[in-house]
Amino acid sequence: MILSLLLSTFLTVFVAELGDKTQLATLTISGTSNKPLAVFLGSSSALVFASLLGALTGGSISSFLPEIVLKSIASITFFIIGIRLFINSFAIHKEEKGDKENN
Repeated sequence: MILSLLLSTFLTVFVAELGDKTQLATLTISGTSNKPLAVFLGSSSALVFASLLGALTGGSISSFLPEIVLKSIASITFFIIGIRLFINSFAIHKEEKGDKENN
């Protein structure tokens, strides 16, 4: 019984994660570094920790915070991550352009 729950949870999360923001962020970060193993370890440990938080807290947070607050926190967090990735992409582009001009 535990094995079937483990397998169904794995398959559900695996399919849900394909092509989502986590995978796209990991792909983007990996593309801007020369250390794919470090990116893999960082992203997989973050996913494990986030899943642990979700499993431990379940729905109990919603009894303390209204749904609108939770959605607002999630929205603001994704917005900040997106802006940081956007700004970093321009900084990397400027560095590459400067390196080409110096050579």
